Amino acid sequence: MFDNCLIISGEIVKAVKRTVSPAGIPHFQFAMEHVSEQIEADLPRRVYCRIRVLASGQALERQIQILELGVQVKVTGFIHSHKASNGISHIILHAQQIDRIN
Repeated sequence: MFDNCLIISGEIVKAVKRTVSPAGIPHFQFAMEHVSEQIEADLPRRVYCRIRVLASGQALERQIQILELGVQVKVTGFIHSHKASNGISHIILHAQQIDRIN
């Protein structure tokens, strides 16, 4: 089995949207932006990304309830490709843990 784990912190920039699957599982989607400075080849590099996050299940529902636009969070999970209705694939972070950091 191969590793697939991502831990990233950033700011929520798109409000949480709640849906429920036909099996009754709650799903929560939001977008976050990460901005930092990292060292690459011994030089500082400004880093930016925006990523969509999907949190599923009742255990994460409690963590989601405290989130709103502008909140800083640390999300731990795995990435997976989702194909949109237009056929374009996007990387989604499937959250396993969400921590508010501000």
